Amino acid sequence: MVEKIKTIRYFEYESAAELPQADRELFCQAVEALKGSYAPYSGFNVGAAVRLSGGTVVRGSNQENSAYPSGLCAERVCMFSAGASHPDKAIEAIAVVASQGGRLQPAPSYPCGACLQVMAQFETKFGNHMRIIIGSGGAVQVFEGVASMMPFIFTDI
Repeated sequence: MVEKIKTIRYFEYESAAELPQADRELFCQAVEALKGSYAPYSGFNVGAAVRLSGGTVVRGSNQENSAYPSGLCAERVCMFSAGASHPDKAIEAIAVVASQGGRLQPAPSYPCGACLQVMAQFETKFGNHMRIIIGSGGAVQVFEGVASMMPFIFTDI
């Protein structure tokens, strides 16, 4: 047996105000996307925004449904919308924020495994690493590529 250790690298900013301008703008688009969230069951609103190659921004928000699990996470709403509307444009970056009671969460809320896998698929499709900005009302974390968050990505197909 051999023990192996895998580490991740990410950047943490004290607040969104410290982000580089392009990241801060995408963060603000994700906050704006919160307005479209439909979360009557959990009360947990999520907004996401992707920046595509060429600069186009596409927003999405979580959509719950009483026929659980028929709803969809904000990240996938956003990425699938971008993929359907701009099929030849790579996703360069995604920003994700969450709120409850109209206030941003005090700490970052991370994408679920299904959303991370969809991000990985977009990275594979376009051969790029996506910049992932996980925001909050406090600290904001920035990851370079999905493997930074999910190191054993399914890519066998």
